[in-house]
Amino acid sequence: MAVGPEITLPNGRKMPTVGTGLWKVSKDTAAEHVYNAIKLGYRLFDNATDYGNEREVGLGLKRAMDDGLVKREELFIVGKLWNTFHAREHVKENFQRTCSDLCVDYLDLYLVHFPIALKYVPQETRYPPEWKHEVDGPVIPVKIPFQETWEAMEALYNEGLAKNIGISNMSGAMLYDLLSYAKVRPAVLQIELHPYLQRQQLVELALTEGMAVTAYSSMGDTGYHEINMVPGGPRFVPLLKHDLIAEIAKRHNRSSAQVLLRWAIERGVAVIPKGSNDREMMENLNVFDFSLTEEDMKEIASLNQNLIFNDPGKYAGRLIWAW
Repeated sequence: MAVGPEITLPNGRKMPTVGTGLWKVSKDTAAEHVYNAIKLGYRLFDNATDYGNEREVGLGLKRAMDDGLVKREELFIVGKLWNTFHAREHVKENFQRTCSDLCVDYLDLYLVHFPIALKYVPQETRYPPEWKHEVDGPVIPVKIPFQETWEAMEALYNEGLAKNIGISNMSGAMLYDLLSYAKVRPAVLQIELHPYLQRQQLVELALTEGMAVTAYSSMGDTGYHEINMVPGGPRFVPLLKHDLIAEIAKRHNRSSAQVLLRWAIERGVAVIPKGSNDREMMENLNVFDFSLTEEDMKEIASLNQNLIFNDPGKYAGRLIWAW
């Protein structure tokens, strides 16, 4: 189980158990955010084309390396292949743009962001392309077998450009299909995971098959309110304000956020919380000097609702990711 500060991936490379996610970090603050995170001790940075801030993140990474705060080999940099680049001839294009924007010549981990292929949008037309082929147009899926995409990902691995490759937002059934033809097995499965969405079977499947699991949205609903992805009404309780989580935090003299992160780590899962200030970011790193009890874990298990916040079908206006 991933109870220490690093996880060993199938090829022997080490991945930090706690990193920082960069979704919704503004362009105006991204460079400083990353530079400051490195000063605080972060070494894993979870990026994606779709976040729209990779160039600014790259400036922060470059500044930290130029200033001698960290060496490239001490960082674990993650990128993600966007949906519009799934065709064999476009996978490397997206990868190279990510590396250029991040000011690096290789990635420690490259993930397929979603197992959803969308119509290609040339970089000169719009970058990042987001979900729609045209700004105010429809979402246009295309019929690209995932095997084609994965073979192009394997080529990046075999060339040494991506030190590890993996997938994100993939179901167990599709994961089994991928394993039937993969010559390079996925090193990591990244999924939405929190006490309202515990995914016990999927986590066990991935770990049994030798993959590391990374949880995103560990705090549940916090990033989804402004994009209308959280159920309305007075009955919904945000995880960070849940009485049970607060009570467990009080028992351990910790914050609710630390309990939520530790819950994932106790299950053998890595986490990539964002943190909006130095105090939160330091709290998120300091989760290795306490453990949850068996009773704590049982109580948190009772919160499962199979509640997915990050459902692309909701904001794409099309059922392209029926889970």
